[in-house]
Amino acid sequence: MPLRALLTIAATFAVLAAAATPAQEPPRLVTSRAHGAPLLRLPKEDDAFGFVVFGDRTGGPKEGIRVLEQAVADTNLLDPDLVLTVGDLINGYNGHDEWHAQAAEYKSVMAGLRMPWFPVAGNHDIYWRGPGKPAGEHETNFETVFGPLWYAFRHKHSWFVVLYSDEGHPETGRKDFNDPACQRISEAQFTWLQATLRQAKDARHVFVFLHHPRWLAQYGDDWNRVHAALAANGNVTAVFAGHIHRMRYDGVRDGIQYYTVASVGAHLAFEAPQAGFLHQYHVVTVRPEGITVAALPVGVVMDPQQITGQLSEDVDRLHARLRPTVARCDAAGAAPAIAADGAVDAVVAVRFANPAVRAIELEVIPAAEAGFAFAPDHQHLVVAPGQTGETTFLVRRTADVAQPFTLPTVEVRCDYLAAHQRVALPRRTFDLLLPPPVDLGRTAAPHDGVLALDGKQACLEIGADALPLPDGPFTLEAWVRGDYGSRTALVAKTENSDYALFGSRGAAEFSVWLEGEDGSGGYAVARAGDGALQPGRWHHVAGVFDGSEVRCYVDGELRARRAAAGRRRTNALPLFVGADPNGDGKPVSHFAGAIDEVRLSATARYAGERFAPARRHEPDAPTLLLLHLDADFGPWTADASGRGAHALRRGTAHCTVESGPEPR
Repeated sequence: MPLRALLTIAATFAVLAAAATPAQEPPRLVTSRAHGAPLLRLPKEDDAFGFVVFGDRTGGPKEGIRVLEQAVADTNLLDPDLVLTVGDLINGYNGHDEWHAQAAEYKSVMAGLRMPWFPVAGNHDIYWRGPGKPAGEHETNFETVFGPLWYAFRHKHSWFVVLYSDEGHPETGRKDFNDPACQRISEAQFTWLQATLRQAKDARHVFVFLHHPRWLAQYGDDWNRVHAALAANGNVTAVFAGHIHRMRYDGVRDGIQYYTVASVGAHLAFEAPQAGFLHQYHVVTVRPEGITVAALPVGVVMDPQQITGQLSEDVDRLHARLRPTVARCDAAGAAPAIAADGAVDAVVAVRFANPAVRAIELEVIPAAEAGFAFAPDHQHLVVAPGQTGETTFLVRRTADVAQPFTLPTVEVRCDYLAAHQRVALPRRTFDLLLPPPVDLGRTAAPHDGVLALDGKQACLEIGADALPLPDGPFTLEAWVRGDYGSRTALVAKTENSDYALFGSRGAAEFSVWLEGEDGSGGYAVARAGDGALQPGRWHHVAGVFDGSEVRCYVDGELRARRAAAGRRRTNALPLFVGADPNGDGKPVSHFAGAIDEVRLSATARYAGERFAPARRHEPDAPTLLLLHLDADFGPWTADASGRGAHALRRGTAHCTVESGPEPR
């Protein structure tokens, strides 16, 4: 046999052998790591698809068309294969010209869908009102503009059957959905349905759509023969209807699920989303073995591409920083704006800074509580990006000894005006930090007292702007009694800078951050040994920096000293009594116990080995802060230095009646 013939035979057998050997599909799970097959369930590979069912549009306000627009936008993000309606596309109940105008509006909105949609005729689409009513009313208009009154189509092994539920009375043709005699399927439509079901006999699923939920008792018993035909086919999976403007699921009957879709812009009797009274649409996922149906409220689907990095960061920054500040508090009349007896008669300007790169719209709503009255009862303002905005209120309060003074509160509602949407931030309530009375701290309290602290959140806060401590010698002192944990701040504003008194583990410690001329620096610390502060006992603690050393005194006795010089490194953090600020200015390292007679002085008050601590101090020229801590006024504890550095109470911090420490 010639060589060419042998090669031809060999090639033929090779082709036949290759055809007989099934091609090996690559594995669905690929990894270079060890894995257990039971741990990773792979998804189905069957021929699945989805469709959406819209409820009624009409019977509601004209702005309901905007709800339909939103449903279209939502559906485009879900990207189903197709959309069906269940009727009442237009308001109808009118004549020829108005009907066509409404139909054009509806179709223009639905044209925004990226997938095909299929209509069902409802009573609003068909019923004619006015002169010149033709036979069939608007049926001809519907079929001319929207499509057949009943029809069916195939898609991916499924059939979709659309029925017409407003043919009217079989003898007179009268249309009235409230009359069961008018809610009957004609012999012509029923014969067509039977023939269509025979055509769809081999389909995996058949879905049926109509406007009125004919299976409900109010529509009579004509649906029974329709249901019997559907059930006999053996593959009808679900029936969908609308009309009643609320969701309901009527269970499974002979293997057929019955659903009623609520509204996409139609009238709602009331809003109760969890009971199905809402604007929504059904999302149906179809698989060979069955369907899954989910109802989504209109507007809940989000486009992730609209949530840009800039928007996300901008809103986060806005939420963190947005808060009202009192820009001005002017007297509204002859009386003081805020008096020491709690009376208020003021015009208050409230300012908001917008740190975002987009404009924000604010609604500011004062709370009518704690004896306060505001006029007006709310204000609106738009603040441009990077700018500040102000609004004003007339604020009044009558002095009332039975009602202690507290700060008023305002609710702030903020919308971030993004490029494609309005983003509503959570509503928040803030204290409106009015300024303290101008005469606060100038009169003696009616009793002696001390500051009580819980060791958790309680402390006093004095803003850095209120304490302009110059560089150079100073003294920080206080009377303290309490418990001393592993890190316990007594009076502090340290954060890699500035100064503090600590009492950690009972060791009194005074620290100041000093920098040399070469830029080097750190804390200069004078620390008394553990046990210098005894739990439950009053101690006077003082820290002194005189320009050449730091010293720590306990009960007037020098307990630690350290040579130190340089410029103090300052910060813009608050001074806390009973805590220490972290880098964000939040109080940490809280003290549990009582504190009295806190004083900050721009001088080195104590020198030598010993001095007799005063039980109570009087202000003098070097005094920058003097807290007697005898009584509270509203949120403040008065500064008696005359400089107005009043402390703001945090948490449960409060002054309680107590004679305080006895002098030694």
